[in-house]
Amino acid sequence: MSETGAPVNEDPEDSLTRRLEEEGEIAADYLEELLDIADLDGDIDIDVDHQRASVAIVAEGSAGRGLRRLVGPDGEVLEALQELTRLAVQTRTGERSRLMLDIAGYRAGRRAELVEVAKAAIAKVRASGSRVALEPMNPFERKVVHDAVAAAGLVSDSEGEEPNRHVVIHPAP
Repeated sequence: MSETGAPVNEDPEDSLTRRLEEEGEIAADYLEELLDIADLDGDIDIDVDHQRASVAIVAEGSAGRGLRRLVGPDGEVLEALQELTRLAVQTRTGERSRLMLDIAGYRAGRRAELVEVAKAAIAKVRASGSRVALEPMNPFERKVVHDAVAAAGLVSDSEGEEPNRHVVIHPAP
C-alpha cells in the first residue's frame, strides 16, 4: 500500500520471482521429507533459472553416492521424482509447476554432454547441408539441444512420439 492507502502496482517480474521462490521452498520441504524417509544425506539448493524454479540436492563425498540411487539409470528415477515434486508444488499452489530438479549434479553433467552432442551434429549439418536426426531424448535433453542449436543460428524441431521423440537439426534457411 502507498502512503495514501492505495494499492501499489507490483512489478510483474518481482511477482514471478516470488512465486518461483515459493515453488522452490515447497519443493525443498517435500524433498527434505523424502531424504529423511530414504535415510539419505543431502543439502538442498534453491534457485530461479530461466524463469523456472530450480532445486538441486547436493552432497559431499560418500553421501553423494547414496544420492545417485535417486538418479537411477539414465536419470529415470530423477525424472519421476521431478514429476512427483511438481505435483506436490501444484497441490500446494494450485498452479502447474515447471520446476527443474537436479540430484548429485546429474543434470548439470548431462547438460554438458548434450551441448557437445549438439555441437557435433551442428558441424555435421553445416558440412553436409542435410538435416541430422539425433537419438531419442527426454524433454529436458531435447530442450538443451534446441537451445544449443538456436544459439548456433540453426533450426531444430522434435519429431516422433515418446519414448522415441528426438531432435532433428536442419540447415540454416
